[in-house]
Amino acid sequence: MKLNSHNINKIDTSKLSIFKSNLKLAFYLAKKDKIDFVYNTSALEGNAMTYPEVQTLIEGVTVGGHKLSDEQQILNQNRSVDYLFKLIQEKSFKLDIDTFTTLHSFVAREEALEWGVFRKSAVNIGGTDYEVPHADLLKEIFNDGIEEIKKIAHPIIRAITMFLFAAKCQFFYDGNKRTSRLMMNGILIDNGYPILNIKAKDRLEFNSMMVIFYDSDDIIPSIEYLIKYYIKQNKKFSV
Repeated sequence: MKLNSHNINKIDTSKLSIFKSNLKLAFYLAKKDKIDFVYNTSALEGNAMTYPEVQTLIEGVTVGGHKLSDEQQILNQNRSVDYLFKLIQEKSFKLDIDTFTTLHSFVAREEALEWGVFRKSAVNIGGTDYEVPHADLLKEIFNDGIEEIKKIAHPIIRAITMFLFAAKCQFFYDGNKRTSRLMMNGILIDNGYPILNIKAKDRLEFNSMMVIFYDSDDIIPSIEYLIKYYIKQNKKFSV
C-alpha cells in the first residue's frame, strides 16, 4: 500500500494535546503493563491462555492443559517485548528493516514458516478479498512506506500509521500484527507516550475494523478509530 503523509498530517490532532511527552513515565508504564500487553496481544490471535496463566508462565512456572504452541506464542511475545525495551533503553530503536525483522524473529520463532525475514511468497488474509503485495516488492514497499511515516508530524499518529501499514502489507508469513504492534509501541515509548494496548474484550470490534481496512484504499478512518481508542484507553495518563 502507498502512504500519503501529506493527507495523514491533515488529521485533527487537537484531542491528542491532552498527552505530554514523558519518556521516563512512558517507559515505566510500559514495563509495568508488560504482562497485560502480552496477554492481550496473544488473546487477539486466539490464544486460549488466561491472564493468570500467562502471568504464571512468564514468571517461569509451567502451566498445564494447553497446547505447546500456545505456550510458545506467549514466551515469544514476552521475549519480543523484552527486546523492544532493551532497544529503547539503549536508545537504539529505529524505524528500519533491521529493527522490524529482528523483532519478528522473536515474535514468530518456531511459529511462522520463516522468522526474521520477509516472506518469499503470497499469503492469505481471512475474511477479505484483499491481495497482499508481491513478495519481490516488499523491501521497496517497506522503505518507501517508512520514508512517508517519518514525515508524519505527530508521534501518536506516526505510530498508529506504522501499525496499520505493516499489518496490511503482511511482510511476514505470520506474526504481522504482533510485530507491527511492537513497532507502533516502540515509536510511542521512544517519543514519551503511553503504549496502545488493544484489549482482548475488543477483539470483535478491532477485527471488524481491520477487515474493512484491508478492503479499503483509505487508511484515514482506521487511523481515526485507533486515535479514539488510544485516547479512551490512556486518558487517565493525560495532563
